[in-house]
Amino acid sequence: MRVGLIINPIAGMGGRVALKGTDGVVEEAIKRGAKPIAGDIVRLFLSELSHYDEAKDVEFITGPGPLGEDVLKEFPFRYEVIKHREISYRDVRGVRIPDTTAEDTKELARRMLGKVRLIVFAGGDGTARDVFEVIGRAVPMLGIPTGVKMFSGIFALSPEDAARLLVAFLKGEAPLELRPIIDLDEEAYRRDEVRTREFGRALTPVIESLIQGSKEPTPVDEAEEVEALADSVAEEILEEDGIYFLGAGSTIKRIKDKLGIDGTLLGVDVVEVEGGNARLLVKDATERDLLRFLPTRPKIVVTVIGGLSFLFGRGNQQFSPAVLREIPKENIIVVASESKIRNGIVRAYTGDPEVDGKLKGYIRVRVSPWKERVVKIV
Repeated sequence: MRVGLIINPIAGMGGRVALKGTDGVVEEAIKRGAKPIAGDIVRLFLSELSHYDEAKDVEFITGPGPLGEDVLKEFPFRYEVIKHREISYRDVRGVRIPDTTAEDTKELARRMLGKVRLIVFAGGDGTARDVFEVIGRAVPMLGIPTGVKMFSGIFALSPEDAARLLVAFLKGEAPLELRPIIDLDEEAYRRDEVRTREFGRALTPVIESLIQGSKEPTPVDEAEEVEALADSVAEEILEEDGIYFLGAGSTIKRIKDKLGIDGTLLGVDVVEVEGGNARLLVKDATERDLLRFLPTRPKIVVTVIGGLSFLFGRGNQQFSPAVLREIPKENIIVVASESKIRNGIVRAYTGDPEVDGKLKGYIRVRVSPWKERVVKIV
């Protein structure tokens, strides 16, 4: 079976440095210490895929250099390269960056039409939109989660799960479904504004245990309970001095407001509590900022992303393996509405097996001022 593979080589670079995306801000991301990660994530996908006998029947069609060829040549898979143009590079503060754009993604997708049974891409919602804009429903598509924003329903839960899903598709065990592609305004997102719309519905191979849902808002009928929950958690935070890493999301933003700080909706903020008062130390912190405060034994306060069921690994990549490795699980405070944990399972994927293993197991989630639920992190 012929399968398309398209890598967005700059995808995900903005995550750990609090840029909430990489489109148009590569230089700023590198200035803040970011490095390309997409190739390494695709290596996890291909490494897992190589363990399956069914993968011997796969022939990839991919793009030149960083668009797929560079990674594929490290593995024993058969592949063909679409050399649509020469890829040049530039040096940005000592980091070698290819001069690729969304047009490369679209051109490769266009040239794959009629040649492949499935297009697998590595990127985020923006890359998903670029691929879908060209292929529509002519070819199924599957996302390897690589970007900062991954709210669409066409992404596997992890690179390894993308490989497992591809194998199931090869065996005829992953039926095709129409899944939403969420279009998010990245400029507004960086300004702490969420403007989304459904760009379209793509054909995607689905096994529910291997693929994520799409982002969902908190139901209106839970709003009062979430407000009361925010009040209660804020009061408890003010009763215990220390450093807190407050995560992203509307539930955590309510807690930030109750603490009286000018925190972000979509970023991670560092807060110091002393004598019943909260002080904002770092607004919209990067991974590097969080690492500086690790000696203070901070606590993390996070929520679950509705629809995606992710605690770590979607939209809060500042909580990197290096950060989470040093924070005891008992110092992670989880708050969420009942609807976000209705199936009793939440997910954490950092790409580091040791850290992911440490997070797995059971954790308490505050769902109201007077109620906790125990859920399983997988």
